[in-house]
Amino acid sequence: MDTCACALELLGMLVYIGAWLCALTTTILPQWLTMSTALLPVESYELGLWETCVVQDVGGMECRAYDSLLGLSTDLKLARILMCAALAVGMLGILVGIPGLDLVHSCKEDSGQQTKRILIITGGVLGMVSGVLCLIPVSYMAHIAVMHFFDDKVPDVVPRWEFGDALYCGWAAGFLLIVAGLILITSSSCSQVEPQPVLQRRYQVMGTGVNYRKRTEYV
Repeated sequence: MDTCACALELLGMLVYIGAWLCALTTTILPQWLTMSTALLPVESYELGLWETCVVQDVGGMECRAYDSLLGLSTDLKLARILMCAALAVGMLGILVGIPGLDLVHSCKEDSGQQTKRILIITGGVLGMVSGVLCLIPVSYMAHIAVMHFFDDKVPDVVPRWEFGDALYCGWAAGFLLIVAGLILITSSSCSQVEPQPVLQRRYQVMGTGVNYRKRTEYV
C-alpha cells in the first residue's frame, strides 16, 4: 500500500476516535437546552438527556437526575436511544476498522490484503451510520426548541428554551463521524493491491531465469 493511502487511513481513524469522544461528551453533557428568565436573572436552567441543572451566576450548580424513565417525554426517550445507538455503532466501527489499518501487522499475506480493505470499508460505513444517528436527535431537539421559541400562542413573557453547548458539540461529532467514514472508504479505494496474475507471471519469470542459469552452469 502506498504512503498516501496509509496517511488517509491514519487520519480517518484519528478523526473517527475524536468524533466518537465528542459524541460521548454530547451524550453526557446536560447543556442540550438552556433557559434564563427575566424574573430570576441570577439563575439559568439546563436540560440534558439524563438530568436537569440549575446554574447560578455566583458559580453554584445543582443537578438532579430524572426520577423515572417512564415519566420522560418522548423526545428525550428518542434522543437517548439514538445517541446510545450512535455510540454503540461508532465503537463497533472503531473495533472493526483498527485491524484493517496497514500499520497494524495482521493479515499480511496476499489474501489478507483484501480482508484488510473490507475491514476498513466496513469501519467507514459504520462511522457514517453513527454520524447520521448522532445528527438525528441533535437536530430534532434543536427543531423542537425553534418551534417553541417562535410559537405565537405562547406569550412573550414566558421563558423559552434555547440551544445549549451540547447541541453544537453533537453537530460537530456527527459531521466528523461522517467525514471520518468517507476518509476511510477513500483510503481503501486509493490503496493499490497488485493483482494475483501479475505476481504469478513475476514468479514464472524468476523461475525461468534460475533454470537458465543452471543450464549454463552444466554446459
